[in-house]
This record gives sequence, structure tokens and C-alpha cells, in this order.
Amino acid sequence: MSKKKIAIQGIRGSFHDIASHQYFEGEDIALQCCDTFEQVAKSVIEGDEDLGLMAIENTIAGSLLHNYEILLASGAKVVGEHKLHIRHSIMCRPDEDWDTLTEVNSHPVALAQCRHYLERHPRLKVVEAYDTAGSAERIARRGLKGHAAICHADAARIYGLKVLEDGIEDNKHNFTRFLVLAPAQEAERLSPFEQSNKAMLVFRLSHMEGSLSQVLSIFTFYHINLTKIQSLPIIGNEWHYLFYVDVTYTEPMRFLQSVEAVRPLTQELTILGTYVGK
Repeated sequence: MSKKKIAIQGIRGSFHDIASHQYFEGEDIALQCCDTFEQVAKSVIEGDEDLGLMAIENTIAGSLLHNYEILLASGAKVVGEHKLHIRHSIMCRPDEDWDTLTEVNSHPVALAQCRHYLERHPRLKVVEAYDTAGSAERIARRGLKGHAAICHADAARIYGLKVLEDGIEDNKHNFTRFLVLAPAQEAERLSPFEQSNKAMLVFRLSHMEGSLSQVLSIFTFYHINLTKIQSLPIIGNEWHYLFYVDVTYTEPMRFLQSVEAVRPLTQELTILGTYVGK
């Protein structure tokens, strides 16, 4: 049996890597590491069997707004989700320690999430990098002396580094939600609608008073629970917005009924995916 191919943004040891192995636990998967989220979406759409994993929101940093745009433009469908507890570690070469370190590298978001910890180590110069695990890989590959990286502890094992301290994030309730993406033609097979209890949809409304509240009232009437709503401006159409909505339900057909009731009130509505929520 061939391996299941999963496209992720980042490299081995990244949080997308960790989330992929947790979501597909027990399955034989092969990662396709991409530099950008656009490449992840392209791989899903153009690949033969590829799935994709893409971060969509963090409990501290908030929504990854551009990823909503990528999802809609790609035509990929959401067939699952995974919530990963984000833990940061600081690591360095095995032959170094605190007294030899002068610089710490990581992604800006990771550095920000460890700000209080870094304030207790003022002698370390904080340098932003494009990736968390990429910082660890670069230290190992180049043999950089005096450098430390902040990323998941698994990166130390993968790249032969030493963990100086684990769990250095300021907020211990730090989670990132990832979406599992599939080609539209494979979505129903991978995530049968009749088994679903969660959906993601996007709609556009006319710029009229009360238009959004009318839509929300219909969802309430059909006992559809809104778990998140995210608005994004429509470029070139001032003061008009797309509304991305996550909903949960107990009866799939009732969800479809609510969508059909809402549709006449919208100028455009697309179901981005239905799946079993976690």
C-alpha cells in the first residue's frame, strides 16, 4: 500500500509536521514539505492523492487571515481539523551551553510567544527567521556556534541538537487549529456528509442594514451553532466583506436546510467543507 501524501508548510520538526503525525496517527504518511501555504494548496489541487494540512488560527496570535483567502481561491475542501498544543523549546549544538550562547533564532510568532522567557536572558540577541524548525536545521547544518533555536522539542531529536529547556512559552494555553484539506472530488469519500457534525462556509452579503443579523437568526432557528465568524474585506469593493463561518450541528440534513434558507439572503455562498469536528 502506498503512503498517504500530506503537503505541509515547513520542514521536518515543524508544528505542521507534528500536527500531521498526530492527526494521521498510526498511518503511513509521506510529507511533502512546502515553503508557502500557496504551495500547500496547489499540491492538494494538482496532486493525485495529496492531502494538505494548513494552520488557520492560534489562540494567542488569532486567525491567519491570508489562509482563508488561499482556501477559498484554491477550491480545496476541508475534510478534518486538528488542534495542537503549542510547546516551545530552546535548543543548541550538543557541545554548547548557556555560557557560550549569544544569539537565539526563530519565527517572529514563536519569539513573541516566549517574550517573557527571553527577557530573563538579556544577553541573547533575538534574531527573526523564516521558520521555527528551519532555525534548528540551519544551526545543525552550518554548525553555527553561539546560536540557539526556539521550536518544538522534536526538532532537537531530528537535527541532533540539545534541548536546554522545554515549555518556555509564556502562555501554557497556546493552541493552533489546523485544517485538513483535500481535492473537491475526494472530499465526500474522505469525509462522508452524513457523518459530519461541523462545517465551514463563506458568504457575501449586500451592504444593507441587518443583513448579517438576519442570516445569524436563521442559523439559530435551525439549531446550528456558530463557533467562529471571521470577516475579510473584498479587495476593490470598499466596505463589503466576506464572512467565513464555522458551525456545528447534530443533524446534517438540518444544516443543509439552514444553508438553503440563508442562500437567498446572500450574494454568494460556498460550503468550504463538512467533516467530523474534534
